[in-house]
Amino acid sequence: MDLSTLLGLIIGFACVISAFLIEGGKIGALFSLSALLIVLGGTAGATTISFGLDNLKNIPALIAIAFKNQKYDLNELIRQFVAFADQARREGILSLENSLEHVDNTLLKTGLQLIIDGIETPVFRDLLENQVAYMEARHERGIAMFEAAGGYSPTMGIIGTVMGLVHVLASMSSPETLAPAIAVAFIATLYGIGLANLLWLPIAAKLKAKSSEEILYHSLTVEGLLSIQEKENPNFIREKLVAFLSPQSMRNLKGPMKDEAEA
Repeated sequence: MDLSTLLGLIIGFACVISAFLIEGGKIGALFSLSALLIVLGGTAGATTISFGLDNLKNIPALIAIAFKNQKYDLNELIRQFVAFADQARREGILSLENSLEHVDNTLLKTGLQLIIDGIETPVFRDLLENQVAYMEARHERGIAMFEAAGGYSPTMGIIGTVMGLVHVLASMSSPETLAPAIAVAFIATLYGIGLANLLWLPIAAKLKAKSSEEILYHSLTVEGLLSIQEKENPNFIREKLVAFLSPQSMRNLKGPMKDEAEA
């Protein structure tokens, strides 16, 4: 599990609620079923209109991704490509078929099989790059849904507050109930802004960060596969692929080419 997502949500909501209680508020005053219905229902409805049911049904899976701790080891991937390139150089491209069963990366496994099958470079490049592009487009749709929810939610909160104030103004004949009714009316705005800035937008940002990591990983995979198909020198492949790494990752990449990569 990605503890940063869970910890961030807990800290965010806990601090907001704790500050309210410190100021003398009562926890029960923060709950309003009607306000919650307006904000959540209105946000869900607006998001459904924007993206359709087919995309909306992916929200549980996207939330799960935000909580999932997925590691992309670029250093290990580079070492794999250097090993594959060295094997292909010494034993021939067909020898790579014996290594396919040990490959977990689906794109890498598919690419190696296509290289073994003798697919021409232009077609091979288009196929790999299209897969990465389609994956990126799927990610962008998911991220856009949460960003849209983060935009709709505060507006729905304002709508709920306005509706509550209309009800308050219609009940001016009972001054003793006026203050509590106004407080309840503003709960909708609290829900709208709170959910947008503590839930929807942070999840969108987390999905965007995870998407960037995955796209970088697959982009490196594509570049490595093309290098193997072109029968490039293993040391040259390593030099070319370390350009995808951060300076810290370059320092952690062990081997005979590490010093040159840092330079």
